[in-house]
Amino acid sequence: MTGSGTPLTYRNERPLWPAMWKGMRFTCPHCGEGKLFTSYLKITPNCASCGEELHHHRADDAPPYFTILIVGHLIVPMMMALEFAYWPPLWVHAAIWLPLTAILSLAILPVAKGATVGLQWALRMEGFGRAG
Repeated sequence: MTGSGTPLTYRNERPLWPAMWKGMRFTCPHCGEGKLFTSYLKITPNCASCGEELHHHRADDAPPYFTILIVGHLIVPMMMALEFAYWPPLWVHAAIWLPLTAILSLAILPVAKGATVGLQWALRMEGFGRAG
């Protein structure tokens, strides 16, 4: 805050939530136009639309952790509700929850990775901190 009570603004401010949202949509966190991924989980080195360098990202283990957290919080309550309501045999649980867990994990992982890259870009982490 400045002495006048107004918040400080920085040149080339990078809003956090819009950058994460753009990453979750698989687009460049800077412009929101270019593709973020070249394949399932491979980040493009540079945005084809605005030229932003994206190779600095270090998503590493964060997206799998977020994916496990989200999928676990979705699957476990549903599994417990089914168990307490109907007491199905174990093969029914295996037939339902194993494929559903795999499908949700594969669907959520790139979304989590995109959000993580957007977060790193917005916070100027891991080489994203250069002016611009």
